[in-house]
Amino acid sequence: MKSFTPPLVLALVCIAVSGLLAFANQLTAPRIAQAQEEKLSKSLVEVFGEADYKTVDKSFENVNQVITDQNNRAVFDITVDGYSKDGIQALIGIDGDGKICGIGIVSLKETTGIGTRIEANDYIGKFIGLDNTDFPDGTIISGATYSSKGMRNAVSIAMETYAENKEVIFSE
Repeated sequence: MKSFTPPLVLALVCIAVSGLLAFANQLTAPRIAQAQEEKLSKSLVEVFGEADYKTVDKSFENVNQVITDQNNRAVFDITVDGYSKDGIQALIGIDGDGKICGIGIVSLKETTGIGTRIEANDYIGKFIGLDNTDFPDGTIISGATYSSKGMRNAVSIAMETYAENKEVIFSE
């Protein structure tokens, strides 16, 4: 007759470890959420300055959230794929004239030294002032094609969402 002890012990160990992981998740989830919110707030202030920011209570396709301020700017929190799945979380600001007024990187999971070149000020500066998606030369970085295409995608999403929903965004 076969012994059921090893499979039973293994099952009990798996149940215990699963329970410990669930408990650890419950303990850390609020702290992680708070840290992410603080990082987003810090990025807002660093890129767009101190302002009275309000989150728009509407959802838009491919946009995490939209934040407005008293200066008639809309800031789009967007997460897109670069080289890594969901590797770029960016804040794309659009002013009242429909032009890009700032870009901040909240989270970047791209290859260090290659994909991370999209957070350089000279690269981001190429998007500032754009009012359409006719991107200028230099917005695709050789060697960081996926990352730079991801940034262009984030800017396109923000501009299209702004153009299609400007009245809704500022109606609150």
